[in-house]
Amino acid sequence: MIKVASYNMRKSIGTDRRRRPERTLQVLCEIDADVVALQEADRRFGAREAVLTAHLLSEHSDWKPVPIGMRARSMGWHGNALLVRKDTQILDYEAIHLPALEPRGAVMADLRVRGERLRVIGMHLDLSGLWRRRQAHAILAHLESSTEQVPTVLMGDLNEWSGQNGCLRDFAQHFDFAQTGKSFHARRPVARLDRIMASRDLRITEAGVHESMNARTASDHLPIWATLQRA
Repeated sequence: MIKVASYNMRKSIGTDRRRRPERTLQVLCEIDADVVALQEADRRFGAREAVLTAHLLSEHSDWKPVPIGMRARSMGWHGNALLVRKDTQILDYEAIHLPALEPRGAVMADLRVRGERLRVIGMHLDLSGLWRRRQAHAILAHLESSTEQVPTVLMGDLNEWSGQNGCLRDFAQHFDFAQTGKSFHARRPVARLDRIMASRDLRITEAGVHESMNARTASDHLPIWATLQRA
């Protein structure tokens, strides 16, 4: 059984308007997932440095970042990052360029988690429905072009307010959705903007939204999670 999670951490700026990376890390520790896809993990301006620093992760957590950072002090690509347990073997990784008017991207890693091979994609899609669909097609095409097909999980903030249309319909042709529930806005969730999807050689056994007191103040999104096993 592998537990995965996705979290738009909003650069660790909470609903109280305070930037507290330690609070973000505490929320992640509460979830205790094997693999975490983060969105808005890097600061937006300047050196785009990671909010969860290498020291904070190494000294106070059980995770390490997949080294996708395109800048010396960043963690990810356009704010997308992946965390894995320190004993996870990282087999390969890459950034995926997405078509967009504003900076958007996705990150992918091939992992060995407790002896199981798993491909993970983390993403943060556009606010525009047209561009979201183009980005979904780009991600699906990237996966289809891979020389090796691996059990795959897709996670992230899809920014899709529809229940089953738009990019959700595109992804649903190839992936099953975890029934995680509403994750936005953290104080009063009304929409399922954050999603976890699994290829059909995986079975989603449990899923949910993490709604602790810390999670309700650490970001404007609540984190979501799912447990997976081979079908």
